Amino acid sequence: MANEAQMQACLAGIGPEGLFYEDIELGAEFVTSDHEITREGIATFGKVTLDEHPLHVDEDYARKAGFPGLIAHGLFGLSLMEGLKTRLHLYDQSSIASLGWDAVKFRAPILPGDRVHVWMKFSGARASSSRPAGIVTEEVELRRADGRVLISAQHLSFIRAKAETLAEGT
Repeated sequence: MANEAQMQACLAGIGPEGLFYEDIELGAEFVTSDHEITREGIATFGKVTLDEHPLHVDEDYARKAGFPGLIAHGLFGLSLMEGLKTRLHLYDQSSIASLGWDAVKFRAPILPGDRVHVWMKFSGARASSSRPAGIVTEEVELRRADGRVLISAQHLSFIRAKAETLAEGT
């Protein structure tokens, strides 16, 4: 289970501006704080996205489909992964854009009452050919408190280089 102390330990050594492309250390791992999945959160996501499929709003339908009850949308989980990662403040001053999610796998249902957190690891980085920045590959998992992986994916982030590096022309 991820807690505040684990999250702070992961962030030790990261400056107040967060990470820039040059700061990325391949293999570095991070864990977010926990978040509890609620029926209200699932319902709100369904209303906002216009996806009110019975799996997400009808207990009996979900049970007949083989689930213990309502389940969260897979895209709710994926969106939550990005939101929880944002709370790490890794790229507060350096993010240019998300370049997309690859190899997304919905591995287990997300249920109301689940306590979840995100684990991520830097697995790749390459300099941009178009500007002073880099493309960082993150391995990302949404995990339940018991460690079960609910969603796994790769995320590509477009991250600025440091201002002092830009000023030097490198």
